Amino acid sequence: MIGHYTVRDDKRIRVIIDTDAGCEADDPFAIAQALLTPKFIVKAICAEHFAESGSMERSANVAVHVRDLIGSDVPVMRGHDGPIGSPSEMCPPLSEAAAFIIDEALREDDHPLFVLCLGAITNVAEALRVRPDIARRMTVVWIGTQNADPEREAIREFNAGNDITAGNEVLSSGVAMWIIPLSAYSTMNVSIAELDMRVRPCGELGRWLFQQLVDYNNSDVAAWTCGDGWSLGDCPAVAVAIKPDCGRFRTVSAPIIGADTVSRFDASRPTVRLYDTVDSRFTLGDLFAKLALFAQAQQ
Repeated sequence: MIGHYTVRDDKRIRVIIDTDAGCEADDPFAIAQALLTPKFIVKAICAEHFAESGSMERSANVAVHVRDLIGSDVPVMRGHDGPIGSPSEMCPPLSEAAAFIIDEALREDDHPLFVLCLGAITNVAEALRVRPDIARRMTVVWIGTQNADPEREAIREFNAGNDITAGNEVLSSGVAMWIIPLSAYSTMNVSIAELDMRVRPCGELGRWLFQQLVDYNNSDVAAWTCGDGWSLGDCPAVAVAIKPDCGRFRTVSAPIIGADTVSRFDASRPTVRLYDTVDSRFTLGDLFAKLALFAQAQQ
């Protein structure tokens, strides 16, 4: 236990973290925040691929490292090693991540199940292909997609773009789904100076989280960053699972993700929850407090 409080058992939820943690620097912060959240009964961390060869294994390795820094025994499951492909293609053997999602969804447990998807949504799509009936037994929270904005040129939204087929299959499945699109998750802004002050002093975990972000920020693959700030864009999935009303949301028809990763809406489709905003003060304040409390508990 960290801090001086507990969460009543009837308010706790089961959580599976699905993450492309080997991609860049923000996933490890969200994994740590989730593992340190008393409301969460974290059942597993599932590794996702991204747009590089061997990326799923890299994600698994980073997830293991974060887990070990916290001293957790949560299992890390390997997922599909690339985009899922069309339904007509021959499916490979079920990944251990997809198999775990199925088993946990079918488990009789009074604690609701939330799958927090911080990257491509391939593992969830794979599970739903095999057992579509689990759609009614879980809530999927996805950091992904983007809404059309006539005032801005669309960019390729990374998470949806890494497996558009999977995204559209999950969005069509009828699963309870909370979407946090680019316009919302990109508002989790923090300066690197603040991370230096508030994360780096938090023990071995804080030092590693800070340094891996600095190392990535200074690398050749991070030419897109501003240099002195960051958006911890995966943490909103944790925040809304803790407090679903910590942002403004509306019920909409499940979007169809286009080849450009822009959402298009069709009133005939299942409905989903779409967050227009997420409270960055709540999200980042919770992260920083839990890292500090964990460091205090380790002393």
